[in-house]
Amino acid sequence: MAHSDTGTRARQEEVPRPLGGLARWTAAHPAWLLGAGALFVSASAVLIDLSHTSAGTASFYRCALALPFLAVLAIRERRRAGATPPGRLVTAVVAGALFAGDMLLWTQAIAEVGAGLSTVLVNVQVVIVPLLALAVDREPITRRFLLAIPFLLCGVVLAGGVVGGGVKGSDPLAGTVHAVLAAICYSGFLFLLRRSDDGGRILRSYFWVTLSAAVFSLLAGWVWTGVDLTPGWAAVGWLMLVALSGQVLGWLLVAVSSPRLPSQSGAVLLLLTPVGAVVLGAVVLGERPTPLQLAGCVLIMLSVVAATVRRDGRGKDEEQTSKTG
Repeated sequence: MAHSDTGTRARQEEVPRPLGGLARWTAAHPAWLLGAGALFVSASAVLIDLSHTSAGTASFYRCALALPFLAVLAIRERRRAGATPPGRLVTAVVAGALFAGDMLLWTQAIAEVGAGLSTVLVNVQVVIVPLLALAVDREPITRRFLLAIPFLLCGVVLAGGVVGGGVKGSDPLAGTVHAVLAAICYSGFLFLLRRSDDGGRILRSYFWVTLSAAVFSLLAGWVWTGVDLTPGWAAVGWLMLVALSGQVLGWLLVAVSSPRLPSQSGAVLLLLTPVGAVVLGAVVLGERPTPLQLAGCVLIMLSVVAATVRRDGRGKDEEQTSKTG
């Protein structure tokens, strides 16, 4: 048993005792939990749009308002499982810094290059995260995932509205740079989020991730786009909904379930977020998705099923394209 932190299979098979029944249910249904988390996160873009706040303000408040709720869960968990090891704490802090970078850059890119192209660029995480897991954790990539990648990326392009809608925004060049940087931050965040699981200390790890993201969002946002600490009660109300739906429910479900899935499955399931955003945009904001956007959403969902749902028995779906010893 030489593999410790890098032992992906060990992390997937380990069921943390302190979580009891929740851990057992999570171990049995991680894909459902992560899919639900992705759909909760999809509400964030619409709610942030309704708040009419800057990237710095939205990024800071969505994390800060979630902290009291997460603190209650973290304290309860600490009584059962003890303190978080320093190594895991460092991982959580770095993950939070990358999450802050993703939030700030992506929110800024929406106005500069348009929601369509920014969505396309940010969601290249579907390729980057599994490659990071392969390079660092020696986690193999399945043949089914590789076959699904072209269809997934095509679906993201269509759902983003790039094809047939044109690129919109105030500064396409700056927006493209910001969106690419957001994609890199997003991929690093997702990769480290999976590694922040500490066998029964998931809630506390996620609390530290969110606290770190709040601090870095405040500091970086203050310097870059500005942070309005008194945006008004209406804006705070919308951002509270972002905190509850995205940070508390959405990303908490992602944090709990992603360590129990192969990295490629988690990355693919998170593509349900842009699908949910398109649907909510149509319902809440009155946006009219084009037929190509709807086709892209369908293609994403079909690709998600093809890449993540495994057959029972000894099917060839478990064959791995990368042998890592």
